[in-house]
Amino acid sequence: MFLFDVYPLFDIAIDHGKGCRVWDTDGCEYLDLYGGHAVISVGHCHPHYVEAMTAQLGKLGFYSNSVINPLQKEFARRLGKACGYEDYQLFLINSGAEANENALKLASFHNGRTRVLSLERAFHGRTSLAVEATANPKIIAPINANHHVTYLPLNDLEPWRREIEKGDVCAVIIECIQGVGGIRMASAEFMQGLRRLCDATDTVLICDEIQCGYGRSGKFFAHQHLGIRPDLITVAKGIANGFPMSALLISPKFKPVFGQLGTTFGGNHLACAGALAVLDIIEQEHLIDNAAEVGSYLMSRLQAEALPHVVDVRGRGLMIGIELDVPYKDFRTRLVKEQHVFTGCSGTNTLRLLPPLTLTKADADEFVQKLKAVLTDNQ
Repeated sequence: MFLFDVYPLFDIAIDHGKGCRVWDTDGCEYLDLYGGHAVISVGHCHPHYVEAMTAQLGKLGFYSNSVINPLQKEFARRLGKACGYEDYQLFLINSGAEANENALKLASFHNGRTRVLSLERAFHGRTSLAVEATANPKIIAPINANHHVTYLPLNDLEPWRREIEKGDVCAVIIECIQGVGGIRMASAEFMQGLRRLCDATDTVLICDEIQCGYGRSGKFFAHQHLGIRPDLITVAKGIANGFPMSALLISPKFKPVFGQLGTTFGGNHLACAGALAVLDIIEQEHLIDNAAEVGSYLMSRLQAEALPHVVDVRGRGLMIGIELDVPYKDFRTRLVKEQHVFTGCSGTNTLRLLPPLTLTKADADEFVQKLKAVLTDNQ
């Protein structure tokens, strides 16, 4: 059997990692400014994380959700306290797309509607409803194109007002910092206006914090920069530092009904052990403060260098977009091959930085010098 050819791949096999570094099978070291696509929140192979996962696996890796799992209750308590949503409810699942699927499903159960408003350039996942809310027709199969979703511009409230005031919108789903969309940020005025419109029409406001949440922006959630409280919040990626896990945070106005939502693997013992270890590390090592401080430092360094081809540097915390006036492809390849640095990307012109929240100022300086080397060498 052969692997289905899904992604274009670098000819590199990563063998092991530590902190913000990974090594390939030939022993070559790389600075990781990608974090496995924002997944590695507390650094590769953090000893506390490894110890917690190993200990739990030695006791019990999995049992079904038909019995009490004390780790789930402890994680809900700890997460609520850490993020400031102690009065919300928690539903644990497995992936970002699954979190968004369940958020949209719960919203529709709540108000009985089917229309969804999503952002232009949005990315919410690759499964049924999540992919329909994703503004990329290339990945929406005919079976997913069910005309539930209208895409509207970022930070222009009037088109959203016109749609919401029709009274038939089930939910608004927003990434307050768009990831795949190029690190584009919602304004406080825009989000507060959406919050008021949703309140007036019983429309559910969903914040997709799968990439921009869990401390990456310098606050626990990116929407907390904007002065709003969503009805539903979806998280994944950094929640368990690479172990598949996601969650839906649910406002008290939603009342659970047995059978409406369900999961086989969600919130299993091993996932919860990993997620609790991640919270331990975030709190003990002050990683949200670190994301704010080092992210601000890195952006200021990038802006101060006046690097050739760089036309914009934007973001919050350790979620940063570097927009170029030429396609990123050759520069990104040279960063990997010549400078041994991994970055992400967006569109055709934007390099996307999503490093572990443990990134240091020394790591940031190293990246700036390596980026400068590939950009200036092209002059």
